Amino acid sequence: MTYLDRDRAARLMAAAGLDALLLFTPEGFAYATGASPGVGTMWRRAGAVAALVPADPGLPIGAVVSDLFEESFRASSDVTDIRVHPLWVETADIRSQDASQPVPDLIAAAWAGAGRVAGFARPETFDAALGFRLAGDLLAARKLGSARVGVELDSLSVSDFAALSVALLGCRLVDGSDVLRRLKMVKSAPEIAHLRTAVTLAEIGIGALAAAIAPGQTRDGLAQVWTSAVQAAAREQDIRNLTGQWEYVSVGAYPWSRGGVVEPGSLIKVDVGCLIGGYTSDTGRTFVCGSPTPLQSRLFDALSQAYEAGLSLIRPGIEMRAVHEAATVAMAKAGFPGFSRGHFGHGLGAGLGSEEWPFFSATSSVVLEPGMVVAFETPWYIDGVGGMIIENQLLITPDGHEVMNSLPSGLVSV
Repeated sequence: MTYLDRDRAARLMAAAGLDALLLFTPEGFAYATGASPGVGTMWRRAGAVAALVPADPGLPIGAVVSDLFEESFRASSDVTDIRVHPLWVETADIRSQDASQPVPDLIAAAWAGAGRVAGFARPETFDAALGFRLAGDLLAARKLGSARVGVELDSLSVSDFAALSVALLGCRLVDGSDVLRRLKMVKSAPEIAHLRTAVTLAEIGIGALAAAIAPGQTRDGLAQVWTSAVQAAAREQDIRNLTGQWEYVSVGAYPWSRGGVVEPGSLIKVDVGCLIGGYTSDTGRTFVCGSPTPLQSRLFDALSQAYEAGLSLIRPGIEMRAVHEAATVAMAKAGFPGFSRGHFGHGLGAGLGSEEWPFFSATSSVVLEPGMVVAFETPWYIDGVGGMIIENQLLITPDGHEVMNSLPSGLVSV
């Protein structure tokens, strides 16, 4: 199932003067088609897959897929107009063949039944030029052979763009990266559900981690407690689309160390996320073993003031830079005018990492809209003290925001 809103896509493409989007990244392909791009995209080179999204909602989405993933694509996507090209992996399908014939004849019949011609040879990995030509076929079938087509220039290599330009000589290729980003930043109901499940699982793990904090416990031990609790909860709740989890747990006065052993007074910074169907949550909490020192309390209190100042502005119609300014001003008022952070949070989705455009930065003019899911955070990392973070996952609602977390966000003594 595709998560892409065709009406919103039509408005954004009209504003950008585009006739279509042609997406080659695995993330863009999955977003537009609802299907896995398969192994051909592992090299991050274009041409293994493609998704064509016409600006006209009346024209169907089309896709270029590999032969190895054709069957799974048809089973998982609503897109029916596809073009298929071979990967390097040899295959055969004997299900409709007479299995009593000699084995060589059986395989030959399977290949012939699949339309394999004499002289067929598989490429080293995949034939990008063929993939681009098949994308051109999709455009031509929609009478878009001379269209203004948006492609992801922030992800295409120079050489891939040159080869694509040769394959689509009649088209004008322009940057469609911003259109795609703006499409993806407002989430559909299924995407929001994925992110809600992800943050719930992550917090179950945080609860287990907090219960395991004690003098002598190691950083790696706490991280394993979190991971095990997440996986156990997914099994118990029959959540079958947990596709991963990540953690940045630090223990003690040196927040960038991957080691550390809990001692009385140690800060434990927990920044974690779970992936549901590829969509990642992001939550940050800070614990202290025993009572915090006056220094720890003072620093964390400043972060709390900055967090509350920024959070109070998060609602539709507000530019994201206004939130960054509010948090920065609050840090200055708390006694730290030199505090500088590039962004106080980011979008969430199914990108390469845990942070996705747009950002709560000093330069972002992006206006918050209902349906966005973002992480808002005020972290600080001080060698000699430790890592501290307040981070919640927020759903932008028509009249404000919903904090999707349930755990308290203050400095918790354990």
